[in-house]
Amino acid sequence: MDQKTEEFYNRLRNELNESTPSWPAEYLYKFIMPSVGDNEERVENAFNGMGAVIKTSKSKTGKFTSVSVNVQMASAQAIIDKYLEVSTIEGIVSL
Repeated sequence: MDQKTEEFYNRLRNELNESTPSWPAEYLYKFIMPSVGDNEERVENAFNGMGAVIKTSKSKTGKFTSVSVNVQMASAQAIIDKYLEVSTIEGIVSL
């Protein structure tokens, strides 16, 4: 992980811990990615078995898919670990 990415996740961890009074807590992930291959399935699989509510929506042209995932997470680090897991999907952008 490069230094800029590491700094981003450190800042996010601090913000999550400051803004969340207790864990576990509900968290809303938002992603956008190219509508190709098994991208959508890979995001869904990353949250499989966690009781996540996943909503997807394709762009007007169908080239991109937005995904919202509302899920109970155990800690700020668990949230970051999930971001890192889905970051391996080509073209995915975390919002």
